[in-house]
Amino acid sequence: MKTVAQKPTKGRKREMIKALIFVVFIIVAIYIIRFTPVKEFFTQTALSNFLETAGLWAPLFFILVYAVGVCLFVPGTLLTALGAAIFGAYRGFLYVWVGAMAGSSAAFWIGRTLGREFAASVIGDRLRKYDDAIERNGFATVLYLRLVYFPFTPMNFGMGLTKVRFWDYFFGTGLGIIVGTFIFTFFVSTLKEVWANGHWSQLLSFKVFFSVGLFVFSLFIPKIIKSLRRRSNHQQQKE
Repeated sequence: MKTVAQKPTKGRKREMIKALIFVVFIIVAIYIIRFTPVKEFFTQTALSNFLETAGLWAPLFFILVYAVGVCLFVPGTLLTALGAAIFGAYRGFLYVWVGAMAGSSAAFWIGRTLGREFAASVIGDRLRKYDDAIERNGFATVLYLRLVYFPFTPMNFGMGLTKVRFWDYFFGTGLGIIVGTFIFTFFVSTLKEVWANGHWSQLLSFKVFFSVGLFVFSLFIPKIIKSLRRRSNHQQQKE
């Protein structure tokens, strides 16, 4: 009887310890990037100098820096802008996307490993329904939240606390960030070219208008998805 009674207690203690480690990790990560010299590394000059010494390995090092930065709560827009400024629109897009996928996967794993058990034990019946719904519709949920530009890093850790399957999360993230990542890297790269050349008349060029147009279009993607889902649901009800 004593053995049976002790199991839930030991399990509860383990959940609490892991949850505490998770909270401490987040606090330390935010402290490091806000209040230590590490934050000075995430500038174009510092990162460019570092990558120059890496030579052919520069893309891989940038991807690693991006992934670590995501886990340290460095704003994704800053990391993406650095990638675009250093590598240009197209290579920058590729390296940023890979780095974002690596970082988001690592953050998800941290949240799932350290916080999921505790989160599952404290949620009520109402939240449990949403948790079950996310598990059933994981890919669509993650895709939609990425397309509406839900805060990147909090979502990475937060999704790890839910029942969403990793591969639903992975593919939903991969597809959901493509548009926004390409648009932002393209736009930042274009502005950098104008700044470097000093030809401000290029701000009225087709390339700039095209990047702005892509960004505006991306804002309507969630509405388009909602409309398509409503039509699909309506057709299914008819059938």
